[in-house]
Amino acid sequence: MKPLGHRSLFVPLVVSLITLAWVTLWIWERSPYGRYLSHAEFGHIDLAGGLRAVLWQAGLYAAGWTLMTVAMMLPTTLPLIETFRRLTRRRLDRTQLLLLVIMGYLGIWLAFGFGAHLFDLGLHKAFDRSSWLQANTWVFGAGPLLAAGAFQFSRLKYRCLDKCRAPLSFVVQHWRGGDSRAQALVLGAHHGMFCVGCCWALMLLMFAVGAGNVGWMLALGAVMAIEKNMPWGRKLSAPLGAALLAWGVLIVFNHPWSWQR
Repeated sequence: MKPLGHRSLFVPLVVSLITLAWVTLWIWERSPYGRYLSHAEFGHIDLAGGLRAVLWQAGLYAAGWTLMTVAMMLPTTLPLIETFRRLTRRRLDRTQLLLLVIMGYLGIWLAFGFGAHLFDLGLHKAFDRSSWLQANTWVFGAGPLLAAGAFQFSRLKYRCLDKCRAPLSFVVQHWRGGDSRAQALVLGAHHGMFCVGCCWALMLLMFAVGAGNVGWMLALGAVMAIEKNMPWGRKLSAPLGAALLAWGVLIVFNHPWSWQR
């Protein structure tokens, strides 16, 4: 593979990939297949349609989540990618290494998405069997908001966020020679794990506000990018947490409780 080490080539390529992901999501949301971007349809996979139908539908959900990850999360890791590009700019295999970093990063988010969708599938099954949940559907909106708001004040949130906000020290810590390709993949995966660690609760809000809503994707993606990349981004975490908690509490008190079982 011919190296693309020059900043004027690589950065626009990554930005173009992110832009393409947003455009694809926008078109997909308005297509007849737009329901596959929504978590609400995940609980209704047609098991009676045979293995091919199940694999097709599951593949569409996986593709939708991957596009959302590229569109929302890849912009937040551009400082690390650029730092790694500068440190490897003299290597002949620098383009392959950069691609492996990105693949490792996206791979972690894909694994998280798989787990989140399985958890959501379990919630759908619980909903079908619980008359209380059917009478109190607001729980599915308030729950993620309260969880995300509370997590904004946790020590784990700030520990992972600090790792994501220091791309140079992160790369130096994880780039130590040896098998360069394996290390590049692992470096991206490690960064992905810390990114999931600080952003998982905000990403789960997609299940509360609608996973197929491009407007909410843009808003949440912007918030996470500011938290991770802006000099004052860390100061946003607490006010955002308070706002999410207030929103969740408002939903709780605006809905009558039903104790029917």
